[in-house]
Amino acid sequence: MQVPSNWLYPDSLEEAKKVQNELASRVLLQDDFNPLRLLGGMDVSNNPYDPKKMVYAAVVTLDVKSLTLESKAHAAKQQPFPYIPGFLGFRESPPLIEAFQKLPKCPDLFLVDGQGISHPRRLGIASHIGVLLDIPTIGVAKNILVGKPQGELGESIGDYIPLIANGEEVGVLLRTKSKCNPLIISPGHRISLKTAIEIVLACMANYRLPEPTRHAHLTANECRKNYSLS
Repeated sequence: MQVPSNWLYPDSLEEAKKVQNELASRVLLQDDFNPLRLLGGMDVSNNPYDPKKMVYAAVVTLDVKSLTLESKAHAAKQQPFPYIPGFLGFRESPPLIEAFQKLPKCPDLFLVDGQGISHPRRLGIASHIGVLLDIPTIGVAKNILVGKPQGELGESIGDYIPLIANGEEVGVLLRTKSKCNPLIISPGHRISLKTAIEIVLACMANYRLPEPTRHAHLTANECRKNYSLS
């Protein structure tokens, strides 16, 4: 699919909202992917005090059975859109796509650090990048952007409670490590919430973050540090 330029670089906040509504209408919340052999992770890093306002994107791939790192790629770009909560897709998508294009092989599904449909217009970065690249994605966020948790979350790994926004279940709060805050899991594109939860739990090792986004986080920070030294 040829991506219109304004889907990546809107001229105004008003146009950005229109693009988000258009892309959100294309999000598929059903399982639509091949048998999983290679998983991907995406994350970005930045220095808030950087006068150049650079964004450092990382994309990694892992073997689905062993969760070992197979490949990684990164890109550094001056932010194309200002930092505005709810519009991070326009800031993060261009460098993420650039890094994605450097991968030797496309994963079957990506875990993305950020929101999926748990977003005011149902288009967090995981949904945004999923529609742009037409790839299955899961949103893995550390903080709630929209909605209210329903019920009391248990302390056991794998416990979860629904996250409801305007009467719609947009994700869950999922306990991925004992004595740690839960993660917000939401479908991004071409996946159901139920399957998203199952895949995230299958990607856990000994950390709060699932392995794909944990490795992407480390790679993005490494890219930022190396760039600052160059």
